[in-house]
Amino acid sequence: MFLEIISPDKIIFSGEIQMISVPGVNGYFQILENHAPIISSLKFGKVTIKGNFDKSKDLGNNFKKIESNIIELNIKSGTIEMKKNKVIILSD
Repeated sequence: MFLEIISPDKIIFSGEIQMISVPGVNGYFQILENHAPIISSLKFGKVTIKGNFDKSKDLGNNFKKIESNIIELNIKSGTIEMKKNKVIILSD
């Protein structure tokens, strides 16, 4: 599935992923490929992303590498939408 994380300033991440875990207002939840369409508000917490990340691609200072195929991003709040295997996060 395809993920875009967008801040007010720029696109923080854009690429193919396998799984994403986000801090929803009612608790953490995961999204995998072919997940049902969803729109949800996000709260302060960690976004965990699993995928095959290109080692030549600089992910910037926003991400913390947990394993070779897992990265984390701290967010203050935001919104997530999943539709037709495309995930968009609008985040502060």
